[in-house]
Amino acid sequence: MFVRLGKIRKWYGKIDMSPLSYIEISRSSLLHNVRAVKSLLPKGTKIAVSIKANAYGHGQNDIARILEKEVDYFQINSIEELRSLRTVTKKPVLLLGYIAESDLKETLLLGCQVTVFSITHARAISSVAKRIGKRQKIHLAIDAHLGREGILPEEIFVTLQYLKKLKNIELVGIYAHFANIEDSTNLVHAKLQIRTYENVLKVTKEFGYNKIMRHISASSGVMALDGFCTYDLVRVGVGLYGMWPSEHLQEILQKKFRLLPVMRWVSHIALVKWLPKGHTVGYGLTYKTTKPIKIAIVPQGYADGYARGLSNRSEVLIQGKRCKVIGRVSMNMFVTDVTKLKNVQREDEVVLLGKQQKQEITAEEMALTLDTINYEVTTRVSSLLPRRLAK
Repeated sequence: MFVRLGKIRKWYGKIDMSPLSYIEISRSSLLHNVRAVKSLLPKGTKIAVSIKANAYGHGQNDIARILEKEVDYFQINSIEELRSLRTVTKKPVLLLGYIAESDLKETLLLGCQVTVFSITHARAISSVAKRIGKRQKIHLAIDAHLGREGILPEEIFVTLQYLKKLKNIELVGIYAHFANIEDSTNLVHAKLQIRTYENVLKVTKEFGYNKIMRHISASSGVMALDGFCTYDLVRVGVGLYGMWPSEHLQEILQKKFRLLPVMRWVSHIALVKWLPKGHTVGYGLTYKTTKPIKIAIVPQGYADGYARGLSNRSEVLIQGKRCKVIGRVSMNMFVTDVTKLKNVQREDEVVLLGKQQKQEITAEEMALTLDTINYEVTTRVSSLLPRRLAK
């Protein structure tokens, strides 16, 4: 038997329909960060903000709405992201991931500037553009000692010769990507990449591309090189979300400007109870109590992005205090020790990431525990969790 929500409201009064767990996004912190990055750039430099991977876990379309008037381009990776993005904005888009030939027609009709990985890829794009009566704008990826996507520098002459013959594509940008600029204070490899990229640009100019858009720097490049080598465009990602590309860049620059975390991951206690001495907690029997303890069940787990590697190693915030995660993190829940808390009860707020009162758990702290990087932590947060906008 089905019961209408209206009848339930009539019987029980007002119902709180808010979810137990959600991601809170700070609009003011996001705007602060993009303006902080802008302060490092030479006047006239254009900004493409990376909102791929659901905006590093923050919520692609919410981030796009906030930054619509602040930036020049949105940068994404796939047609799936483009489909979703085009429901909220007509802003110019750089799609820098590979597009399957079967998806090229839809991609071009949705409207974006696409990257070219090879001559054969360029030919496929041109063929589809011709069929739909369009001249498609493209960016050419250069593999300047990254060892990833793009053409090798020694192939640039032949590639440009071929591109000149394709009448339905227009080369508007040429770019590379730094390989090690955030992980090291040694800029030898970065300088090698810059020299290689500059040599490619000289050849490009010889082919008559005098007004082509040049870009090589992401957040780490902007910070490590302090505005040098930004060219015409920078692609801002991790810094936008209030996370530093590396610890040493944070040490160097945090006195010059601040980055404010944008994400706050919130849940609420599902159950509070006491366990006796000698009682195991969770799968695998990885934790056994040495005395009676009070525990709280938090309804988040590795399916939500709270990594299994945090089992017995991390903390959460309840009542403004740090509480240890004990036992193994399950798919949809984990256990925390709340013995020291007074009057803790079901549906009290739990902060997995972010601030609560005077305490804070950062993405960097979680990344250190997991031996990974801060933006892998946020990117892994499930897209199914609701995103809420805050001030």
